[in-house]
Amino acid sequence: MLGILGFLFMLPIALFGFLATIFWVWMLIDCALHESNDGNEKLIWVLIILFTHFIGALIYFLVRRINRRTSY
Repeated sequence: MLGILGFLFMLPIALFGFLATIFWVWMLIDCALHESNDGNEKLIWVLIILFTHFIGALIYFLVRRINRRTSY
């Protein structure tokens, strides 16, 4: 019984971790392909996303990607 409850408890946590990793990779690729090459902005954003994982990817998504998408 405890095994099933443990599995049910860990399933949403594992799912969130998997989805966060997919989001992180998506934002890392998006930054590497679409961020401008002016100055060191691309390098700085890639390093921020790379070293802060989900939080950095979320910051990039909210700050840069949305602004870039509305400027088209």
